[in-house]
Amino acid sequence: MPELDLPTHPTVRTAEGLLRGRLLGRHAVFRGVPYARPPVGALRFAAPAPAEPWDGVREAARFGPTPPQSGPTAASPAGDTDWLTLNVHTPDPGAAGLPVLVWIPGGGYVAAASDDPMYDAAALAAAGLVVVSLNYRVGVEGFGRLDGAPANRGLLDQAAALRWVRRNIAAFGGDPDQVTVAGQSAGAGSIAALLTMKPVRGLFRRAVTHSVPGSHCTPALAADVTAALAGRLGTAPTAAALSAVDPWRLAGELTALSADLPGHGERWGAFAQSGLAVCPVVDGDVLPEAPWPALAAGRAAGIDLLVGHTRDEFRLFTVMAGLLGTFTEQDARTALDLFAPQPHGPDAYRAAYPRATPDELLESVRSDALFRMPSLQLAEANTAAGGTSYLFELALPALGGVLGACHSLDVPLAFGTLDSPIGRQLLGDTPSPEAVAVSHELHRAWVSFATTGDPGWPAFHPDEQLTRVLDARPRTVRYPEQTARRIWAGHHPAAFDLR
Repeated sequence: MPELDLPTHPTVRTAEGLLRGRLLGRHAVFRGVPYARPPVGALRFAAPAPAEPWDGVREAARFGPTPPQSGPTAASPAGDTDWLTLNVHTPDPGAAGLPVLVWIPGGGYVAAASDDPMYDAAALAAAGLVVVSLNYRVGVEGFGRLDGAPANRGLLDQAAALRWVRRNIAAFGGDPDQVTVAGQSAGAGSIAALLTMKPVRGLFRRAVTHSVPGSHCTPALAADVTAALAGRLGTAPTAAALSAVDPWRLAGELTALSADLPGHGERWGAFAQSGLAVCPVVDGDVLPEAPWPALAAGRAAGIDLLVGHTRDEFRLFTVMAGLLGTFTEQDARTALDLFAPQPHGPDAYRAAYPRATPDELLESVRSDALFRMPSLQLAEANTAAGGTSYLFELALPALGGVLGACHSLDVPLAFGTLDSPIGRQLLGDTPSPEAVAVSHELHRAWVSFATTGDPGWPAFHPDEQLTRVLDARPRTVRYPEQTARRIWAGHHPAAFDLR
């Protein structure tokens, strides 16, 4: 983009009122913009309500407060409850027709914060994109199944943010008809769900999904999890009863329940070993059905889709838990029985990898079940539905190979935020020349795809299965995980259910 003479405090007019942003380098940034009313009080556990208009000029200099988070790295509580906000990073508010990228952060459906430095959109804006990032309800607030409340409130929040973009993005120089949604992990799983939600589909044109999880719950399982959580709190599993519980206390109790998940294996099966305490619910209303069968059967139309996964998805979780190198043969057997497709999947894995250690078997089947095969199969299903899919695998190892090409490594590479705290944790203080080169290619792929629908390599088709492999020698090859593809043929991700 050419260098522009932007005001230090740029002002735009949205449908709700005037916003005053800030000049950050050569780009304008508007932070903490409400797209819905705070979901507290009478709106707790309700569908998002439209943001209220304001008089005068609203300052948009700071990120909005983070919604209640769960997990070992959860953010601290904030006093402000204006959780449903978004941020806009634009190269020029006075422009017209710029492509738009809407980032939906991930975090296992229990944590997501748009203010993470890893998501700094400066490099993407410098390349000509208007970038929107958003906060939405997670954990019980967003995905818990409660009597008296709509399901999948986190997805409804995302839909409300997309409607805000449709209504307002032209004021920031963006084209409302050229919107790409992008996300990784739970953010990508959210986008997969949005593909099946007919009222939402017209709000975006393209999608970028990294490491798509195949995790969905039946209403029965989701309700049972809520009942267990409410039992820990000594209350009923209803919206009315849980509304009396402080949101951050509820989030903390979900963290404790998550740690206890493996103890519920007899009743909750693979869900108890998934690491997820909540996930989208296939409720037949907000989410009519899981994305893969909906697309494959033509009940949802295909779109332009850029989808990818990492080669060693599950390695991050074993290293973070301090378990790498400790798994036993029994651990591998349990993982194969729970996560491999039945009835022949466990034997197929052992036959395919006869010399694999327990660690390698466990990592392979959990990487495949949780991320790799859902990502591949989303590309295949989107193609079957008439869309155009582009596939990549990130195979560049992090930290000299300790983490492999692990889950989340692709995010700082795509944003170009190698110097962010997480970027440094994964790539070191001085990234290798190979990492810098891969970052440049993935970053260019995002920009090109959001602008033209083409990331720079051939589309994926079931016959050729062309896939971009991103490592020290980037190349386009036949899909590299053929063994897993054969084992999982015909087995789309199914919603977790009670045993």
